[in-house]
Amino acid sequence: MYRPYRQISYVFYLLVVFISLALTYSEPAYSLAQSPSTWQCLETKHSIIHYRSLRDLMQLRRKLRYGPGSGIFFGLFSSADPKQGVSEIAEKVDAVFERVQQILGMRKAMRPVTINLYPNRSQLCQAYRQIYGTECRIRAWYRFRDKTIYLNVKDLHEGILAHEMAHFIIDNYLAVRPPRATAEILARYVDIHLKD
Repeated sequence: MYRPYRQISYVFYLLVVFISLALTYSEPAYSLAQSPSTWQCLETKHSIIHYRSLRDLMQLRRKLRYGPGSGIFFGLFSSADPKQGVSEIAEKVDAVFERVQQILGMRKAMRPVTINLYPNRSQLCQAYRQIYGTECRIRAWYRFRDKTIYLNVKDLHEGILAHEMAHFIIDNYLAVRPPRATAEILARYVDIHLKD
């Protein structure tokens, strides 16, 4: 006797087993390296910035002394309006990105880089330990696997951001990723010549 419901149940069981195996052996998403519900997001032309609080974002605005609103009178004439501040951050981050592309001579359309902005060193190091399983001895880093830059907003300036963006641009512009030492030399060159 033919029982079509058994065929459906076999397909269903196979589907459940396949999904279970896929979830078990899939790579964990470390791009936020913590619960995504605690993060907020700001999308710019060249980046997606994940941050915890508006205060962290405004601190990023003050720390980046590059692009619009970065002159010597920035503190005197900058707007206290958060909406104005957010658009200024987007302009500053994009200006750094475009300048890095110009310095490297690597201008092409790229997908946006993800930037995870941590409020302090301890949370940055916690993310590092969660991803790599070792102690954090660096101030910031770029991870090719998830195309993400990890930054501590309290220990940040435009040179650090430019350096990490250079790693992203180099890795995504060239058909073959260069050796780590070569990429580091180019990223340091960008850091030094950002404001030339």
